[in-house]
Amino acid sequence: MNQHSQDGTRGVSRRRFLAATGATGATMWIAGCGGGGGGGEGPVEMTMDGEWADAQEPVVNALYDAGLSEDIDVEILPGDFETGARRSEFTSALDAGRASPDVFMMDSGWTIPFIVRDQLVNLSEELSSDTLDYIQSDYLEAAVSTASDPETGDLYGVPAFPDYPVMHYRKDLVEEAGYDPEGENWATEPMTWQRFAEVAADVWDQNDDLNYGFTTQGDAYEGTSCCTFNEMMTSWGGAYFGDHENLFGPVGDRPITVNEQPVIDTIRMVRSFMEGPDAENAHPDFPQITTTDIIEFTEEPSREPFTGGNAAFMRNWPYAIRINIGEDAAFDPSDYDVMPMPFRVEEGQGAYQGTGGTSHALGGWHLTVNPNSQKLDQSIQVLEAFANQSVMVTVMEELGNLPPDPAVTEQVDESQVGGIANYLDTLAVAGQNTVPRPVTTVWPDESPLISDQINQAYQNNKSPEQAMADLEEGLANVEESA
Repeated sequence: MNQHSQDGTRGVSRRRFLAATGATGATMWIAGCGGGGGGGEGPVEMTMDGEWADAQEPVVNALYDAGLSEDIDVEILPGDFETGARRSEFTSALDAGRASPDVFMMDSGWTIPFIVRDQLVNLSEELSSDTLDYIQSDYLEAAVSTASDPETGDLYGVPAFPDYPVMHYRKDLVEEAGYDPEGENWATEPMTWQRFAEVAADVWDQNDDLNYGFTTQGDAYEGTSCCTFNEMMTSWGGAYFGDHENLFGPVGDRPITVNEQPVIDTIRMVRSFMEGPDAENAHPDFPQITTTDIIEFTEEPSREPFTGGNAAFMRNWPYAIRINIGEDAAFDPSDYDVMPMPFRVEEGQGAYQGTGGTSHALGGWHLTVNPNSQKLDQSIQVLEAFANQSVMVTVMEELGNLPPDPAVTEQVDESQVGGIANYLDTLAVAGQNTVPRPVTTVWPDESPLISDQINQAYQNNKSPEQAMADLEEGLANVEESA
């Protein structure tokens, strides 16, 4: 294990050390670091999720415990929870050259476009060699890749946490309906979509007070294109651009494979989930387990009915675990559990390499630095402190976010991080079966095309075939004009 991650020590970045010593010597540089230099007044401002702002005190104290100078004040500002809105906020700030915020928490799905536009600080030139080595060698490789320049490999973001969803469910209602989650090992053995749908329909049928058998996210937004549809389609053997080796390009020179049967059947399955197997353009093999409400659901609207006791199953991220077993949940923690996402075809049996089997969209967020910041030195020191195991444990305890260093997840117990420790087996399965979104320079243009056409098909405004034909044409236009 990298010692830097445990004791909070930080070296000086290679470029800045040479620049500083060349002018005034190492002693002056160290003194400047100790005083939180950089020329700016006031706290380092970080725009992050609202829940991070709520947990500012324990998180910032953990940074100080990890070695951050207490001369550096840190203020966490709440950003928009919806990822597309957050991206728009950051685009406006950077395009306008604004100095605030100093640190952005960026979605792993759209950090690279900011990198290639040269709108972020190159952390390979700013972070200490110890921190860079720790991130490159110990952090989740897939997370680091989405925070790095695709051409040079330079690091532009410190992964704050990776994200991969699980299926949350009411264990008490499932058992009352006659099922045995522990005996069938639901925690680590994924079930098929058909089996899942039959169970969810049965539990819903036996509980008239439930508004939903299942909730998920189906709105016309980034979460559908990057995540919910991406993982379902993958579990059916379908793909946006064929084999997964094409996920990151080359743009304009890869197949577009959305107008194919596995993708169309994924839409039909969701249509059946919402309106039943007899509905127009629904799949005849799946029962109804939810309502058309999900076509307007993002993360929180899909979570609230479940946490409120009005849904039996829910697809959502690990942050919801902490909420679902918290004091305000409508059920006891013993009545709740999680399991991996269902699948349609076996792993490796899909139409393309990387498809088939249980699939969990790879999400997550990175900490990046505003190149216009007047507090560059302090901001870099804050990021250095985040690359610390004890800080990761605090974040996991306070926010339910998974550590970017997988070894930390393997080592924690309930006394350190609370009830989320009881679900690490399932989270491990999810983490081993992630599917990235196709993050390239054109993904910001392609993502809304995908989510809009999927949502149109969900609503039955278009047939799945027509929606996917239109999407194929739209994606081809983007690829060709890149």
